[in-house]
Amino acid sequence: MKKLLYIARYKALAVLLLLLLALAPAMAQNVAYTGDVTTFAVEQQDGDTYEWALYDNGTGNFATKTDYCPATSAIFVGGVNIGASVDVKWLKAGIYFFKVTAHNITGCTSNLKVGIIEVKVKVTAVITPPDTAGVCIGLPVSLEVTFTGTAPWSFTYLSIDIDGVSTTNTVTNVTDNPYMLMIDPLPGKTTDYWISKVSDLYGTNLEPSIKVTQRINPLPDPSKIIHR
Repeated sequence: MKKLLYIARYKALAVLLLLLLALAPAMAQNVAYTGDVTTFAVEQQDGDTYEWALYDNGTGNFATKTDYCPATSAIFVGGVNIGASVDVKWLKAGIYFFKVTAHNITGCTSNLKVGIIEVKVKVTAVITPPDTAGVCIGLPVSLEVTFTGTAPWSFTYLSIDIDGVSTTNTVTNVTDNPYMLMIDPLPGKTTDYWISKVSDLYGTNLEPSIKVTQRINPLPDPSKIIHR
């Protein structure tokens, strides 16, 4: 009921809801993620065939609507949109509508149903917190970055040292997961790092990751070594 009320907020759908008859409900999750495949299904009725359609907007009358979802946003897997069950792959984040129409044995139809699904960006990137003991100044520093989503990845990371000096760097075409980020030039001061942007094959996430701190330890003052 909650989903139907949400659909009814779209003007064109409020009329369409009056047309819905006894077709078994199309079952779908409310949320999917870019790169995922969602299965839509209805209960097969004797003699009926089913045709599915996807839309990337809620305007117009879904009984006659022909401005379908572009193939750059979502696709029927294998190009198959006929059957009691179909698979859809999501390529772009957004709000989508799906329609299933039932045809009886004579090919006639007066039975259809519409649903709604939100597709979110799946890609994330996080930096693994380094050893709290830190490293000695002058030694190499590497940070482990772990991704979700689909390769290849690109990401932008920011850093700010204890004196407030900040830098921004971008790494592109990453295929390793996890990925070892080598810090260059070698840091001379304790520095915070975080990722401000990450992209994968299907989308971009601008939500900053949690900051991690790479501690840099100074070398001790030189002292004389006396041999006896």
